Amino acid sequence: MNKPIQPIAPRVSQYGVDPKFVTKRMSEYPEMVSVMLRDLFDDTPEVIFPSDKGLEAVREAALKALENVDMSMIKPGDSVNVCASHHGFTILGGEPYAVLLKTVRDVIAERTGTEDIRLRAGVGLRFRETEEYMKAFGLDKYYNGKVKGVAPVDEGIPIETEIGTLYGIKAIYDADWIVHVHNSDVREVHFHRQVDRAVKPFGMSYARIETRSTYHQNLGPRAANFTARSIFESDFVQSKFAFTAFLDMSPVGVVGVDADNSLYDLNDRLTVAGCKYYGKIMTLLGEIDECIVGLDFPCPVPYVFAAGVIYANFVGANMDLFDLDNSLSPYTWYTEAFYGKDGKPLVGSIPPVNPAIKMVVHNYAWGGYPSAFFSHHIPTIVVGREQADKFNMDPQNLDYMKHSVISDSLDSAMEYAYKVAKTDKVLIFDGAAGGMNVSESLAKLLIEKAPEVSKRVDEELLPKWLKQRGIDPAAVK
Repeated sequence: MNKPIQPIAPRVSQYGVDPKFVTKRMSEYPEMVSVMLRDLFDDTPEVIFPSDKGLEAVREAALKALENVDMSMIKPGDSVNVCASHHGFTILGGEPYAVLLKTVRDVIAERTGTEDIRLRAGVGLRFRETEEYMKAFGLDKYYNGKVKGVAPVDEGIPIETEIGTLYGIKAIYDADWIVHVHNSDVREVHFHRQVDRAVKPFGMSYARIETRSTYHQNLGPRAANFTARSIFESDFVQSKFAFTAFLDMSPVGVVGVDADNSLYDLNDRLTVAGCKYYGKIMTLLGEIDECIVGLDFPCPVPYVFAAGVIYANFVGANMDLFDLDNSLSPYTWYTEAFYGKDGKPLVGSIPPVNPAIKMVVHNYAWGGYPSAFFSHHIPTIVVGREQADKFNMDPQNLDYMKHSVISDSLDSAMEYAYKVAKTDKVLIFDGAAGGMNVSESLAKLLIEKAPEVSKRVDEELLPKWLKQRGIDPAAVK
């Protein structure tokens, strides 16, 4: 056990409270410690960021990865859209992803001679979020003003696919060529189930609301994977697709940069690594018997991070989200319109929300994404009237505070949580890099459980997960 890791700092955004109201972080309490993932799992990969070399290591890795990419199809004077997603800017403060986007632009300009290089950054439901990121990281200036945040309600463009007409966002495809720049963290595994993870943005970040809603309202997560693949494989998209570059992520940080002209070859590599490394930490989190969860990260409620895993996945950690034999997670079911006005499910037998979560202390997390599900199912304390007011004014979270109580301070919130939850185990989702900030009692449990979890994933679960996806790791290019 170590001293707590510095959490990700609050960020100015229209989707969260002013950072001045975040007066204390949960990791500051004396009973909090940190557990490094490298101490839990001895096969944890080496990372290039965070590291002593800093962001320069990300740039060097990007330059090296792009050396083997063919860019000969891009001619001087051609227009190129570098396509990004808002999720990349929430990883380790966002700087590594911004560096990758800058390096991709530099290399395209140097090797092809074109200067008509634009940045198109997609979002989900927080329509202005990527505009905030591009300005904060200087990407608007780096791309000479040729930047645009694109939202699913922007003008669409019909794309003829093998399953019919689907709709992309016109601004994504208004160039001669597109370059797909993303990251490999498993994030919404409750949606994509680690199937075609690298292809998913073509059906989400780059798609109109009618098409991206196949994930949310129409087909359900498994069938919705076909929409992303169908769009990517369409003649229209293939005629514009140049190459892809990804931040290669693990729960401890950036492992490297992977780039390829073949998105499917890259997808296979990232699928193996994602199942192996994220599979271990997510399986370990599923061993927690009881805890208080702390939300303390500049992101919407479901997307706050601990050990590289988002809170939405811990809500479903009482089941194996990588096992395709299993049903969908409770979070996926309840949030995808499979319930009535009384909160009762309309279909089948839905797994319960992770019963290990006894209470949530919402110290700092954004709105902008439907999150009333969480406070409806799990007792929640929101710190500060300002934060409560922010959620009450958020059209996507009008019911969040109906199921929450307000505490004047973090101190009183923690005192109340300990008393009511009757546990001293605390797991903090604050983006701590390289490990996770937890209470000492929870650290002891994780250290005790980790060896057995590691063995089970290596010998039993990982082979099953890869076989389900038709991947032989020995054959991955």
